[in-house]
Amino acid sequence: MSNLSQKTTVNVQEKANMIWNIADIIRGTFKPHEYGKVILPMTVLKRLNDTLLPTKQKVLEAYKEYGNLEVNDGFFRDASGYSFYNTSPFTFETLLNDSDHIEENFRKFMAGFSENIQDILKNFKFDHIISDLVGSTADEDKLFYVIQEFNKPSSYMGPDVISTTDMGYIFEELIRKFSESYNEEAGAHFTARDIIYLMADLLVTEENAALTKGKIDCYDMAMGTSQMLTCLTERILQLDSEVEINVFGQEVNPETFAIAKADMIIRGGVADNMRFGNTLTNDQFKGYQFDYCISNPPFGVEWKPEKSAVEKEHKNGDKGRFGVGLPKISDGQMLFTLNGISKLKDTGRLAIIHNGSPLFTGDAGSGPSEIRKYIIENDWLDAIVQLPNDLFYNTGITTYVWIISKNKSDKRKGKVQLIDASNMYEKRRKSIGNKRVDLSEDCRKVIVQAYGEFTDKYYDYGEKSVESKVFNNEDFGFYKITVESPLKDDNGKIVMKKGKSTPDTSKRDTENVPLTEDIEEYFKREVLPYNSEAWIDEKKTTIGYEIPFTRHFYKYVAPEQSDAIAERICTIEAELTGSLKSLFGKNGE
Repeated sequence: MSNLSQKTTVNVQEKANMIWNIADIIRGTFKPHEYGKVILPMTVLKRLNDTLLPTKQKVLEAYKEYGNLEVNDGFFRDASGYSFYNTSPFTFETLLNDSDHIEENFRKFMAGFSENIQDILKNFKFDHIISDLVGSTADEDKLFYVIQEFNKPSSYMGPDVISTTDMGYIFEELIRKFSESYNEEAGAHFTARDIIYLMADLLVTEENAALTKGKIDCYDMAMGTSQMLTCLTERILQLDSEVEINVFGQEVNPETFAIAKADMIIRGGVADNMRFGNTLTNDQFKGYQFDYCISNPPFGVEWKPEKSAVEKEHKNGDKGRFGVGLPKISDGQMLFTLNGISKLKDTGRLAIIHNGSPLFTGDAGSGPSEIRKYIIENDWLDAIVQLPNDLFYNTGITTYVWIISKNKSDKRKGKVQLIDASNMYEKRRKSIGNKRVDLSEDCRKVIVQAYGEFTDKYYDYGEKSVESKVFNNEDFGFYKITVESPLKDDNGKIVMKKGKSTPDTSKRDTENVPLTEDIEEYFKREVLPYNSEAWIDEKKTTIGYEIPFTRHFYKYVAPEQSDAIAERICTIEAELTGSLKSLFGKNGE
C-alpha cells in the first residue's frame, strides 16, 4: 500500500467542490449547515467502496468460507488487503439496480463494513440521516439520487486515481466547508490552518530537528477533526521525509470524532489511535508518552460536569494528572495543560492555545497560581506568543500559544520568552464568522524568527510588527506577605496577648514582593515609612506566579495637548457649520 500514499495530480479543490455540490440534491430536506452530515459520511463510504472494489470478490468468497466462524476478522482483512472490509454483496453501483429497495439494501451495505467503520457510522449518527434522506413519501426520497451522484464516473475515489494524501486533502477541504457553514460555531471543532502551522513551526524548529529522527509520536488531547495532527505531521515530514510518525488523538464530540477517525482511515493511518471520550474524566491514553503534543482545548468552559472525577484524580497527587492544583470551576483550560504535560516524554514539547485567563488568574496559593508555579519552577515554560485578535472563527478575543518544553536548549534554560505578535497579520478580504485576519506565511516566518533568535528585539515591518522579550523564570514569581497592624484600645495603647501585639484584623493587608527582591528590604522601604508599627506574619507568606503579559509590552502614549484638542474641535465645528449652511441655505431657510 506504500505506493498509494504518493500524491497524484488530481485537482483537490475541484474534486472537493464537485462532491460538495452534490448537496444541491438535499436542499430543503436539510439546512445548509447540515449538509456536512450527509456529504462527509457519504464521501467516506464512497472512498471505502471504491478502494475495496478490486478485492470485493475475494472478500465475498472469504465470507462464504469463514463467515460462520466466531473469529473471522483476520480472514476478511487479508482478503481485502486493508484494515477494513465489507462483506455485503452490494456496491454503490449495484445499489442503483434496485431503486424500490434502495434504503433496505443501503443499510445492508453499511452493516457489512468492519467494526472500525461501524464505529465511525455510529458516531456520525448516520442511521438517522438515512431516515431523513428517505423521507416519508416517495416524492421526498433523496437517498437514491445522492447515491447516483456519488456513483458518477467523475465521483470515483479509488486509490488508483486519488492517493491517500490527496484524498486526505479533499476530505480536509470538505471539513473546512462544513465548518465554515457553521460560522461562529465552527471554532468548537475547527482551528484554521494558519494558526496550526504557526504552532507546528514553533514546535518543530531547527534546534529541535534532532527529534525528527526515527519514530515520532504526536498527540492532540482535544483533537476536533484532527487537523492539528495532520498539519504537524506535514511539518515534521518537511524536515525528515523518512521519519515514522504515529498520531494519537481524543475527542469528546461524537460527530467530530467520527470525522477524525474517518480522516485517519482515508489517509491510511491507524484509525484505532483516534479515540472517543472526555479527556478530563476518561483518559484514553493513560501511561502513553509523546514527543509532541498540540492542542486547542475549550476555554471559558466550566468543568462542573467533570468535577467529581477531576477532584478524585487530584487527590491522588503525583499519581494523577491534576495533583498540583485545580483551576476555577468556571474555566477548565489549565486542566488540559496539566494533562498535556503529563503526556510528554523527557524530551517532549507541547503547544497549546489559551485565552488570557491562565496568565494571571488566581492569587498566590490558588490552583491556577500553583499550576503556573509548577510549570515555571520545573523550567518547562519555554515561550508564550500573543496572537492577533479576530484570528479564530468563533471568537475575536486575545489568545496565546504556550510552548512548554521538557528539555530546553542550554540558551533557553532558566528563561521564558514572551512574544507579542498581536500586530503581525494580514486582513482577510472576506471574514468567516469572527475570523477577519490570517497569519500569512510571511507573518509566521517573522514570529518563528523572533522565537529562534531568542533575544529582546522589536521587529518593525511598517504597519506590522513583532516584539520579543526574554525573562528569567523568577521574574514571574512573587512572595505574598501578610502585613499586620496592632490592635489598640480606647486609650490608644497596643493590646498585648502573651507578650505579643494583637493584630487588628480590620487593618490586615497583603503585599506582593517580587522573588528577585529581599522581603525585609522591601518591607523597610515600602511599608514601614507609612506604618512604623507594622510587622510581617511570616507563617502566612506564600509564593505565587503570574505572567503580566500586557504590562511587559505596554507602551506609554503621551496624551494629546489641550490646545491641539481645542484646535481640532474648532475645525470640526467650522466644517459642520459649513455643511449645515450648504444644506439649509445661508439664512437657515
